[in-house]
Amino acid sequence: MPNWRDILSEIQKVQSSGGPNAPHAIDFVRHKYLRKLRQTVGRNVIAYYSGFLSKPEISQTDINDEDKNGFMAVIHRLDRSKGLDLLLHTPGGGIAATESIVDYLLKMFNGDIRAIVPQIAMSAGTMMACCCKSILMAEHSNLGPIDPHLRGIPAVAVIKEFKRVYREVVKDPNKFTVWEPIIKQYRPTFLSQCESVIQWSKGFVQSHLETQMFAGDPDAKRKAEKITRALLSYQRNKSHDKHLHLQDCQDIGLKIERIEDSNRLQDAILTVHHCYMHTLMNTSAFKVIENHNGVAFVKAQQVVQIQNTPK
Repeated sequence: MPNWRDILSEIQKVQSSGGPNAPHAIDFVRHKYLRKLRQTVGRNVIAYYSGFLSKPEISQTDINDEDKNGFMAVIHRLDRSKGLDLLLHTPGGGIAATESIVDYLLKMFNGDIRAIVPQIAMSAGTMMACCCKSILMAEHSNLGPIDPHLRGIPAVAVIKEFKRVYREVVKDPNKFTVWEPIIKQYRPTFLSQCESVIQWSKGFVQSHLETQMFAGDPDAKRKAEKITRALLSYQRNKSHDKHLHLQDCQDIGLKIERIEDSNRLQDAILTVHHCYMHTLMNTSAFKVIENHNGVAFVKAQQVVQIQNTPK
């Protein structure tokens, strides 16, 4: 299996060849391995890659409404009857945008979508994965909690803290003087907003787990409730950036396929992943949405490029 360094060496070899592919060696190598992944899985492949790790200073690396244009561009002319394998590498993003993108993808592929997480898909990225039939993960892959945030503040923690304040003040009214400075920071309707966004996240994920991942399972509702509760639990996860490993995801009940169970599939997936890491590290791109034919929606320094590379 080509590792990160092997892919770099291959890119450099193409660059130094002086041939027609030298000016776009990174794209050439990446497209080569995307086609190989497509041949391995026998399904449509779309990669959704964010540069949040290598370019943390850039905004819009998250899931947002503009991504819908990218998915529209790369889905065009695909044989949708073959289903979709969706590679996810993202820090997450807005619930509204995620919900809209998921709805679109499910309609385009009649619900036949499998998520592949070569490294990390956090927050709303985890939500997207939960809306698929199954999730492919490796031992080094991670999902994350789905507890929503308002103004950068975890909504579940706000509700938990407010309940604590109420209990303590009811028991000892003098404690209100301690909590008063914190309570005064709550704006009107803030608690209601927190409750609403928690219910939104819960309902979105739980309903899709029932109808997608556990479709036809007589115990679908209970399984979906258990998983959603675990992913939302602030007490269990402690922090929104908690990394949930493959075993963690299996333990809470998610339908996980181990990438390592197939050497051929592991090689194909991780080689493509290394290609995207080089793309995001060594070019100005900070988000790439791309299909196995090389059709890509690329965001680079606030410039969107549509690439249509023939097979």
